[in-house]
Amino acid sequence: MARLQDAKDEVIHLRSAGVDLGKRFLLACVRVPSAKRVGSWALETERFGTTTAEVRRLLAWLLEWQVEVVVMEATSDYWRPVYYLLQPHLNLMLVNPAHLKGIRGRKTDPSDAAFLARAGASGMVMASFVPGRDIRELRDLTRRRTELARAAGWEAQRLEKELEDTGMKLSSVLSDVAGATGRAILGALISGERDPARLADLAIGRARNKIPQLVEALDGEFTSHHAFMVRHYLDEIDRWKSVIAAFDTRIAALLTERESDLANLVTIPGLGRLAAEIVIAETGGDMTQFASAHRLASWIGVCPGQNESAGVNRSGRTRPGNKNLKRLLGIAAMVAIGKKDSYLGVFFRRIAARRGGKRALVAVMHKLAIAIWHVLHDRTPYRELGADHFTRRDPERAMRRMIKEANSLGLTIRFEPITA
Repeated sequence: MARLQDAKDEVIHLRSAGVDLGKRFLLACVRVPSAKRVGSWALETERFGTTTAEVRRLLAWLLEWQVEVVVMEATSDYWRPVYYLLQPHLNLMLVNPAHLKGIRGRKTDPSDAAFLARAGASGMVMASFVPGRDIRELRDLTRRRTELARAAGWEAQRLEKELEDTGMKLSSVLSDVAGATGRAILGALISGERDPARLADLAIGRARNKIPQLVEALDGEFTSHHAFMVRHYLDEIDRWKSVIAAFDTRIAALLTERESDLANLVTIPGLGRLAAEIVIAETGGDMTQFASAHRLASWIGVCPGQNESAGVNRSGRTRPGNKNLKRLLGIAAMVAIGKKDSYLGVFFRRIAARRGGKRALVAVMHKLAIAIWHVLHDRTPYRELGADHFTRRDPERAMRRMIKEANSLGLTIRFEPITA
């Protein structure tokens, strides 16, 4: 006969605390066993400011209660000073706010803090990955460098827009208007040269093959106002590039001890030196934080989603993960599939034929995430499987596919081994 038992929350930590963060103040709630009634819990709530002195007071208050775990949500950037000060002294868990969304009744700051304390005591939440100070500084540099590169690109777009106002179609002929040939032509235009033939003759390198197209493209009206604006945009591009160069130097200095990991990462298709630096900055370069390659892919947000209800599999979209790495892997995947005679190129075409190009691109991003984990975990270069990997793995399937295609054309095929 089945025995009836009261279902209660499993308690992992007897003494827990939750911290509800805000810009001007924060609320902390301690959850400890009640001294008055066995089996019940006592809640103590206290309000603190967000200054360093107030956070130190919070630390002393938590140590006085001898809490075993402290849970706080990653609210904007307000968690940073609190986390950095408490983390060396307490067992701290920084959790994703999306993981704690649910049906709540009366929502207040004290109830939020009490809910975090209960969630931490029951083990219902999972701590987010917060790297050490050196990796956090490297993250700040790489993320800011990405923003600076984007800003330089915006200035180049504004430059092209200004040239469109002159009627010149220089951007239709040159892939980079701010490149060597483009700068030589724009410098002559600013100096007063207006003859299209002389301007086109300033082309450098392979651009000289486009001199006839340049002569036609440089037929327009370039005024003194355009000269002033073009000079301004070129100076802005140079300014951003000088700042980016300073960031490159700083990042390289911080990564001097990781040259072997960087050298292995650049062997992965689609990843260059800058991309490898971003991978180290975002993941920390230590794969012990991720139990497996699929855990890393899930953390980045490039693994297939799962949404099953009542035995029906619904749309499984990819989860929102590390947006910086996800954007990087998207660019790397587009570069990798451009090489047709590679494993990833063949893999993309196989998936795209059945599931479409967008899903196939995400599948390639997933493959790249797995490759990153193995390269950093095993400290070994990437090994290319080759375009014939799937044929060697299952030759009978390849033969069935060829027979099916031949039959659709009204033909038949007979396979015979080639003698040496």
